[in-house]
Amino acid sequence: MTKIIGLTGGIGSGKTTIANYFKEMGIPVYIADDEAKKIMQSKFIIEEIKSTFGEILFEKDLLNRAKLAEIVFSDSDKLGQLNAIIHPAVKKDFQSWLQKNKNHDYVIYEAAILFETGRYKDYDIIITVTAPEEVRIERVLERDKTTREQVLRRMKMQWKDEERISKSNFVIINENLKNAKEEVVKILKILNIKQNQS
Repeated sequence: MTKIIGLTGGIGSGKTTIANYFKEMGIPVYIADDEAKKIMQSKFIIEEIKSTFGEILFEKDLLNRAKLAEIVFSDSDKLGQLNAIIHPAVKKDFQSWLQKNKNHDYVIYEAAILFETGRYKDYDIIITVTAPEEVRIERVLERDKTTREQVLRRMKMQWKDEERISKSNFVIINENLKNAKEEVVKILKILNIKQNQS
């Protein structure tokens, strides 16, 4: 039976970088946010978003993701509505991905809001990736070309690191990539996962 490792962390913690490092080590990784972006382009989901948030978010049937983010990250009710549309579809997609990877002892499900959605209860092991708040803010400002205020607003919508850590089996501090990679190797050894050295 394949064991599922839930990998999470707040915005800017660098969890996708860590997920990719696990991938290099030979563990299949499902990046929920990337898959959600693809799913949001499906006709059914577009219709759901239109009927919930209105046509205003669309230009020639193309979703304005920045406008949607502005709405949902300013209002927790609206964020809940969006999650109610996206999460069931992601869950279904993950189940079929899991089926394709059932010959592996472990797989990783990487998601920012693993705890907020309650999905963490579905997984065998939880790893939280963390970094100092200022480092996280700088990373997001650089990556998303956004404002400090918007980053802080998104952080506010997520659990605090202390809350995540209290419910996690492992914690990776990702301030320095070399040290973070060493943490990954340690976790693989503890879980007795053979590393892919190719």
